[in-house]
Amino acid sequence: MPPLLKLILIRIGLGVLTLLLVSVVVFVATQALPGDAAKAILGREAANKDRYEAVKEQLGLNKPVLQQYVGWLGGVVTGDLGDSLAQGSPVTGLIGRRVVNSFILVFVAALVSVPVSLILGSITALRRDTKFDTGVTVGSLTLAALPEFVIGIILILLFATQVIKVMPATSRVDSGLPILQQLELFVLPALTLTLAVAPYITRILRASTIEVLESEYVMMARLKGLPERLVLNRHALPNALAPALQVTALNLAWLAGGVVVVEYLFAFPGIGSLLVDSVANRDMPMVQAITLIIAAVYVVANLTADILTILVSPRLRTGLR
Repeated sequence: MPPLLKLILIRIGLGVLTLLLVSVVVFVATQALPGDAAKAILGREAANKDRYEAVKEQLGLNKPVLQQYVGWLGGVVTGDLGDSLAQGSPVTGLIGRRVVNSFILVFVAALVSVPVSLILGSITALRRDTKFDTGVTVGSLTLAALPEFVIGIILILLFATQVIKVMPATSRVDSGLPILQQLELFVLPALTLTLAVAPYITRILRASTIEVLESEYVMMARLKGLPERLVLNRHALPNALAPALQVTALNLAWLAGGVVVVEYLFAFPGIGSLLVDSVANRDMPMVQAITLIIAAVYVVANLTADILTILVSPRLRTGLR
């Protein structure tokens, strides 16, 4: 078996194990939420003991916790995430459009932030200690120090309510209209996420590139008389990308969870706002499903980063042969 394929299979196995452990933690945590789901559903009717016991039996809350977990995990494996306790409909149908909205939001933010960050990080490293490098460094440090909700509020003030009123202050995407007709609603939330993650990738790539440029093998390549462009493209940048890819994966995975604050700020109908509402309503199946989706994004992002790191790094790629 090729070493790279063997490594991928091992990482996939570890990812599945991680998701299994996450499912245990999520299930136990949702069971520990204060309140009673049956009482939350019945409201005033909870005083009726027969009705209360019937709802508990319908939801399976009268079964042992281990039996509830095994039944829920079996449903997850078969694609059945259960029914929402708050709305009484299948979870898969309720979160479908929300997942699509959040995916588009994260995809747009990643599509902008990753290339811009990689370009700025490499240029600032090559132009170290210049005015351009200083400006980008100060700007990235400033953005990194600001929480995403502060960045979002500033963008709302600048482009929606006070200075230039060209964008909507809220992003209430209409599920009845095609996404392409509502792209303006994605601009400010995506820009908020972009400005929240881009500084970290930029700074990591800058530091990594500087470290590689000062390494012995780059110095040896220059002493051999290789053109500077060849030294950068073949020896410096591929090795500098390895740590940057890991940070990029972590930041992209963070986007899946970080959308909670941004979606709430812009009233954006995604999985983040749905998660907040589900926790407030003690809708356990919905909370469990959304948390597992976010965990799966983390696992896939890290697996992809590990593979790309090996493919772009000559030293790691050679070590697998």
